[in-house]
Amino acid sequence: MIDVIVAGGGPTGLMLASELRLHGVHVVVLERETEPNVHARTLGLHVRSIEIMDQRGLLERFLAQGRQYPLGGSFAGITKPRPDRLDTAHAYILGIPQNITERLLNEHAIELGTEIRRGCELVGLSQDEDGVTVELADGTQLRSRYLVGCDGGRSTVRKLLAIGFPGEPARIEWLLGEVEVAAPPEELAAVAAEIRTPHLRFGPAPHAEGVYGFVARTEEVAEDRAAPPTLEEFKQRLRELAGTDFGVHSPRRLTRFGDATRQAERYRSGRVLLAGDAAHIHPPIGGQGLNLGVQDAFNLGWKLAAEIGGWAPEGLLDSYHTERHPVAASVLNNTRAQSELLSPEPGPQAVLRLISELMDFEEVNRYLIGKITAIGVRYDFGGEHPLVGRRLRDIELKRGRLYGLMHSGRGLLLDQTGQLEVSGWADRIDHIVDKSSELDVPAALLRPDGHVAWVGDDQQDLRVLLPKWFGAAVS
Repeated sequence: MIDVIVAGGGPTGLMLASELRLHGVHVVVLERETEPNVHARTLGLHVRSIEIMDQRGLLERFLAQGRQYPLGGSFAGITKPRPDRLDTAHAYILGIPQNITERLLNEHAIELGTEIRRGCELVGLSQDEDGVTVELADGTQLRSRYLVGCDGGRSTVRKLLAIGFPGEPARIEWLLGEVEVAAPPEELAAVAAEIRTPHLRFGPAPHAEGVYGFVARTEEVAEDRAAPPTLEEFKQRLRELAGTDFGVHSPRRLTRFGDATRQAERYRSGRVLLAGDAAHIHPPIGGQGLNLGVQDAFNLGWKLAAEIGGWAPEGLLDSYHTERHPVAASVLNNTRAQSELLSPEPGPQAVLRLISELMDFEEVNRYLIGKITAIGVRYDFGGEHPLVGRRLRDIELKRGRLYGLMHSGRGLLLDQTGQLEVSGWADRIDHIVDKSSELDVPAALLRPDGHVAWVGDDQQDLRVLLPKWFGAAVS
């Protein structure tokens, strides 16, 4: 029997598969499309996703394929300088098209031994106390211990489970085009600067030689939102907004985004779980969607692997919903707010100006950056110390950098006292005795996803806490 079937071979599904493979889990990814994605639906990685790639030894690959942009305050198109001393060693945005992100994650998953089956569409499922039976479009069936739906906003897995997906339907939409452009770059830049408004705040952006991306807001929602816009429809919208269509031609991709905002009522139903867009959809403002899905997978992977490995403490797998559902709700809230502020109506524009003034206060700017980049996420672990529940940023140790010690996907005890031990959990936790001028606690216990589960120097306190996250000790 397969351990885990992952439905969907996008960034979320591939990241999840890789996290499971780090723990020896037998994973099969089912992807409906026969060929890899060649389109750039999203264009970058935020800080927390960059950190995740660093934690797994992938960052150099991504840096080689992307471009670093300075990180500053950005909310509803408002831009402000970056405040001092952000809580990260990676204070930049990595511009990298989604198709490149998928290619790199696909390579990583295959290197770790993931089986990826393309042209396989899931059309049915049933589950019992021992596992899940999946039915494919060609009539074949597969059996696994668990199934994770990473199959997008129109998730078949979510629909088959009859999990509620409450929220609001799309009221407006954006037309996105990757097109060749006849106008010279100077004209593109000049016109974009002149008509920089909430309507055309996301373009033009260079994607490749002679290819640019535009995102143009429209106040109408197409009756058939699955149907891509025509080139003429796209050109007409550009002419309305910019007074020119820039001579766009030879489209690589034309699609539409709506501002629909929905979230699954629950992320788990028995042996089936949801992640990424299957669990939440929201306006694309701020580029948070892909990042949110990758971070879902990073939270879920080690927990599901622990369940399959037989060492998961009670409630660990359910903590995936407990931790990630509020995070996605917060993203839905901030993207909904940004969408409202991008309206050209006088009321939203007045609020936009007020938000711009507030962002001149460093703490407001810092707070919003923490939301958009996800470095402000803190899970409720019940501890009072400000580090507990937060991920620990990469810090310099005597032997190197912290994230360089986390590639295995295991827990980690960073011990500056040299007096602690994790005997009984050595198969799940790496014990690193080292010091850092950047860490002001005696020791910190990190979960495999890098979030701090405990700080202190008392061995008995540590032994009481370890079973909560890492199960029973092995004698």
